[in-house]
Amino acid sequence: MSRLEVDTARLPLLLGELRLPAIARTWPEMAERADREGWPAARLLSVLAELEIAERARRRIERHLAEAHLPPDKTLEGFDFAHVPMLSKARIMALAAGDAWLAQGANLLLFGPPGSGKSHIAAALARTLVENGFRTLFTRTTDLVQRLQAARQELTLEAAITKLDRYDLLILDDISYVRRDQAETSVLFELISRRYERRSLLITANQPFAAWDSVFPDPAMTVAAVDRLVHHATVVEMNVESYRQRAAATRKGRTPTTKRTAPQNPPPDPQPT
Repeated sequence: MSRLEVDTARLPLLLGELRLPAIARTWPEMAERADREGWPAARLLSVLAELEIAERARRRIERHLAEAHLPPDKTLEGFDFAHVPMLSKARIMALAAGDAWLAQGANLLLFGPPGSGKSHIAAALARTLVENGFRTLFTRTTDLVQRLQAARQELTLEAAITKLDRYDLLILDDISYVRRDQAETSVLFELISRRYERRSLLITANQPFAAWDSVFPDPAMTVAAVDRLVHHATVVEMNVESYRQRAAATRKGRTPTTKRTAPQNPPPDPQPT
């Protein structure tokens, strides 16, 4: 057996030890092409390295999409921006780049009645952010509050909130459904305070800020939470008829009959960062 054959036989083991699966899978084809086209060694090495980097990026995106717990089939391409004229597609696409507002720990607040598309746009935005290299987590606010309450009872609340810091964007869906009479919800205020100007939040809500006294234990905490959320925030009102019902009616080939929802009292609209 020649030295070349020995080296070739050892390559799968060596590449496995180095954790280079893409190179291990593609090098025979690339090496054959390099021989056929007369590539210099540096070009072959560069091509193999680029393939490995691309493979790692793909696997990383898959892992981060899995951990994000996003609703299925929610994409920006599948969202009907024409149905929500107050929602600027250009602004959402700019937010999807993520580099500016996430670095500043800025927030995005989406208000509107049930079915207006808040959760869809939140999940779609999160999916694009993951594809752009950021980590996100999508959760119903009630579920997260219950988890944080359990952590408080186990004296591990600090660790639980710190663990959420790994996410560049934390999406709290349907915050209006949290009720302070369900249990102590001050854990939600602690989460908001900890992420303030450090990590971003995206919050969807059916009710304006004026109705949030039902969420937090006392009015002073409500004011403090709202103050932290709107500082460095983009606030979007989505007061339109049900997006879900309209989409269902369109699929069935008929005109939706849902009446337009009357606008709610709008929250303060600070200058977006």
